[in-house]
Amino acid sequence: MLTAVAIAVDGLGFAAWLFLSSVGLTLIYGVMRILNIAHGGFYALGAYSSAWAIGLYTQTGNTMALTYLIIPLAALIAGVVAGLVVERGILRFLYGRDEVLMVLVTYAIFLILEDVTKLIWGTDSYVAYQPAYWLGSIDVFGLPYTVYKFLIIGVAIACGLLLYWGLNHTRVGKLLLVVIEDREISAALGINVTLFFTITFLIGATLGALGGALTAPEVSVVPGIGAEIIVMAFAVIVIGGMGSIGGAMLGALIVGFARAASVHLYPPAELFSIYLVMAVVLAVKPYGLFALAESRKI
Repeated sequence: MLTAVAIAVDGLGFAAWLFLSSVGLTLIYGVMRILNIAHGGFYALGAYSSAWAIGLYTQTGNTMALTYLIIPLAALIAGVVAGLVVERGILRFLYGRDEVLMVLVTYAIFLILEDVTKLIWGTDSYVAYQPAYWLGSIDVFGLPYTVYKFLIIGVAIACGLLLYWGLNHTRVGKLLLVVIEDREISAALGINVTLFFTITFLIGATLGALGGALTAPEVSVVPGIGAEIIVMAFAVIVIGGMGSIGGAMLGALIVGFARAASVHLYPPAELFSIYLVMAVVLAVKPYGLFALAESRKI
């Protein structure tokens, strides 16, 4: 019984973290058809910015409640600044190029961002545990969990609902769906496709940074933290279907529960379980569970 509870709670918590870290990646791919490897760099920038800001603020001795505003603010600044530099400075000159070239370019950007984090924050680890422990813990059928874990789950649900509402029930969202369907016809209809690309990239970068910023109080922020998440995020969006928000949510749940089950039942298979699930899904659905339909040009 306790094992099942642990798998359920840990799986849900891991899934929430994965969804927040990967939904920006699938959003960018869905709109721009760019598999943005640099997403891992945005995640790392968010994590470092959050940990550094929390550490700086807690030294002042002020109330801890404000740290829960510092975390999203750090993610917003890191995501918007880095996203603008990358999209306006590099990617806008490459739109329409081969997708493989875009992968190589964003991988190079990821390596640059990894070095940028080292230049700004050094190679030492940052620990910002205060927000996670200030809220305390609760018992779930006798198993203690930090309240902060459930806060992350709540944020993930809120982000998912907000994205769904924005895409399906707002004028901007519906125009974005038109751009996703066919960018050439969208441009012919007078839609500013370039502006939509910029906004989409900034939202995706900020979501990646938010995933890192929210994770910082639960982990030790160290160099290379972005490389781990980009592999996990890629597995999530491939399982769910690249470009699908709902697919990212389902993929995160599948990966989260698979990892939690392996950790509690057979720890040596922790990483293997994720890729086993991905292989099984792709064997049945080669383009993922909710892959976007590709328009056929005549």
